[in-house]
Amino acid sequence: MARLVAFNKPYGVICQFSGEVNTLAKYIKISGIYPIGRLDKDSEGLVILTDDGKLQNKISHPKYKKSKTYIVQVEGLINNNALIALNNGVQLKDGISKPANAKLIEKPSWLWSRSPPIRSRKNIPTSWIEISITEGKNRQVRRMTAVVGFPTLRLIRTSIDKWNLNDLPSGSYMRL
Repeated sequence: MARLVAFNKPYGVICQFSGEVNTLAKYIKISGIYPIGRLDKDSEGLVILTDDGKLQNKISHPKYKKSKTYIVQVEGLINNNALIALNNGVQLKDGISKPANAKLIEKPSWLWSRSPPIRSRKNIPTSWIEISITEGKNRQVRRMTAVVGFPTLRLIRTSIDKWNLNDLPSGSYMRL
């Protein structure tokens, strides 16, 4: 039986077990499991880990079109044209992204504070969006929001396929 673990990755953690100081090994004391896909050091939220290579491939390979959902704080007041562009797919350096499912949301009330905090500019407001994608290109969501003119300030993955972050505290994990 495959082992599955959900982890709420804090900002600044490297999505690997060896090497740098601030890695998954600092938080997860289970051997023989590996992340299904990755979140970059600057991103937070749900990481699923397993010891089953076939399951890892079935969840992470783009041909299976598994949805990944993020909440994203962007710089500026995002507009309908930007959301429409994200939903249609945008031109990135490595090709056009597949259409996303993006919508404007309120800042989530359940959101934990981040250390260090997001930079604050009194004259530049921010917006929050929820975006779901089925691809997994490197830093894709960040690149997509930048292309439509709203750079990502904070990115939190809330779900991968059928698994959700729910109320798992930042820096904690649970067996699935």
